[in-house]
Amino acid sequence: MNHAQLTALGRALRLLGEHGDALTSDTPDARLHEFRTDLRRALELLDESVGAAAPTTRCAEHPNGPVDEAAPDLCLLCETRRRAARRAEFNGPAPQPAHTQAAPSRYGTSADRPQPQQRWLPELWNGQEWQLCGTPRRDRREAELYLAALRRGSRPAMAYRLVHEFTDYEVLRIWGEPRRVDIEPLGNL
Repeated sequence: MNHAQLTALGRALRLLGEHGDALTSDTPDARLHEFRTDLRRALELLDESVGAAAPTTRCAEHPNGPVDEAAPDLCLLCETRRRAARRAEFNGPAPQPAHTQAAPSRYGTSADRPQPQQRWLPELWNGQEWQLCGTPRRDRREAELYLAALRRGSRPAMAYRLVHEFTDYEVLRIWGEPRRVDIEPLGNL
């Protein structure tokens, strides 16, 4: 529905509301014919504005889906899902075919083990502790180039380090010398 249709339909419906407010038991027939004309005009505007077919179900997910008269929302797709859930509730989960079950393994399957993740974490010394200063990188050379660019930047930190993360953490290299800085002015006097 475009803006012009929306405006015209709103105006027609407001006019019908005014007609409803003005309606009394002694309204003349000429005014009733005027009401009918305005009502027909509002219905024509509504017919022009509606673009899609009327929904066949009361389901928000599948408004034009297949109909199941026994379902509360008339949606066959949702009712099929609900029936399967009720069956599983009473009968237990469906049995798996024998050819898809994995043979028991002493070490488990590869899907059971997490895949090793290897990352390089660029960190800077903020005067109190080491903090991450960029996104973790998958490539060591890229992480070192990133830290080199930070050291050459306009506001370099006191120290930087590159931490290798591979199921555990290992500090690979430190640039600069981290010193504790008291955050209170005048040494906390």
